Amino acid sequence: MFDSDEKGVQVMDQGRRNALRMASALGLVCAGSLLGPMRAFAGEWKANSFEAKGLANALKELGVDSYTMSGEVSVISAEIAENGAVVPVSVNSAIPNTEYMAILIEKNPNPLSVAFNIPEGTEAAFTTRVKMGETSNILALVKANGKWFAASKEVKVTLGGCGG
Repeated sequence: MFDSDEKGVQVMDQGRRNALRMASALGLVCAGSLLGPMRAFAGEWKANSFEAKGLANALKELGVDSYTMSGEVSVISAEIAENGAVVPVSVNSAIPNTEYMAILIEKNPNPLSVAFNIPEGTEAAFTTRVKMGETSNILALVKANGKWFAASKEVKVTLGGCGG
């Protein structure tokens, strides 16, 4: 396994070293092939929804015909945002079987800011930061049991975030 050179220093047998290299390479190839095809547990990307111009078009792209304002959906944000580029927003849904949640900013050029598929058994709540170009209503949209629910809150923006 180990040999000594002319100075008495032990050196590993070259055959064993090559065998270890090959085993390591083979292990990496196997691990890569197992992990490579795995996909993240992400929802289906709907680019058209995020690129839609205007609130009505964004709702149409999401497949929302109508929604009901609900007290079981809440939007939590400051009344006044000093910087529209980073407006903290929290959305909670107490509706059982919530499967989808989104934030739409009514007066943004592209209203849909964020959307989440909510796995069964998951608490339907999230906090994020959105960009607001001007004072606008934030619409929290929730899909549960095949129906759409919403809550809204107006946030005043003192410094624009979408190029302002």
